[in-house]
Amino acid sequence: MAKIILATRKSPLALAQSVMVAAHLRSALQVEAELLKMVTTGDRQTEWSLEQKGGKGLFTSELEQALLRGEADVAVHSTKDLPGEMPAGLAIAGYMPRENTRDVLVIRTGLAVPAKIATGSPRRRLQIAKLFPGVEFTEIRGNVDTRLRKIAEQHVADATILAAAGMKRLGIASWPGLDFRPLEFTQMVPAVGQGAIAIQCRAADVAKFSTVFDAATARGLGLERALQTALGGGCHTAFGAHAVGATLYFYHEQTGLRSLPLAAADLDAPVPAAARILRELGLK
Repeated sequence: MAKIILATRKSPLALAQSVMVAAHLRSALQVEAELLKMVTTGDRQTEWSLEQKGGKGLFTSELEQALLRGEADVAVHSTKDLPGEMPAGLAIAGYMPRENTRDVLVIRTGLAVPAKIATGSPRRRLQIAKLFPGVEFTEIRGNVDTRLRKIAEQHVADATILAAAGMKRLGIASWPGLDFRPLEFTQMVPAVGQGAIAIQCRAADVAKFSTVFDAATARGLGLERALQTALGGGCHTAFGAHAVGATLYFYHEQTGLRSLPLAAADLDAPVPAAARILRELGLK
């Protein structure tokens, strides 16, 4: 039986996602699937501010190099970690079905309004400040459970913001001393690709996986990633885009939060659609 090697980060969430992908590939392609667990620059530099360092590729480049060297057949990523552009010779093989895309305000039980929120994301910081004017911010790094403990037990802040998808994949529905408050898209536009698992491969191997992954997820993400590529956004830019149904929720530090109508043709031709949307918003 053929074997597929999946490059993955070692974090609990990355491993949970890679196990899902491995199981899917075993079933869909009747192959063996083995994880190649790697540590990325972003994992090693736990004290770095992703905003100050730019963040681009910090959680993906080592996995991509494993693909280019032939040490792995695919790499499994949280799509929101993937830069809009990728190294020559690599491509997206597809996506697993998208999970809940919302951000969640995780706040200490009993508090209605947080005085301090821990988040290193400019996108989250600027949007949540609209809901809680005057709130103070501090950085936070670490795995999901580490962040939850920092709020619930160490009280480094009154609240933080986490992706609903990540907590669900880790089986975290609640946490002692904390309340989970999902945020609507009109309050907090998610990161590009939030809730989606991307499977990356060598460009020459894309055909092997053409029917294996979720076409509906790929369709929506095409426009989101086209906007990301056109803007060149990394972790230092306050930017989010989420295509759902006939609506594009869009946030940029220069435009604020916008809700724009989407036609099927926009998803069919994401690159020209992204160019048009950015022109209309005055960003290009």
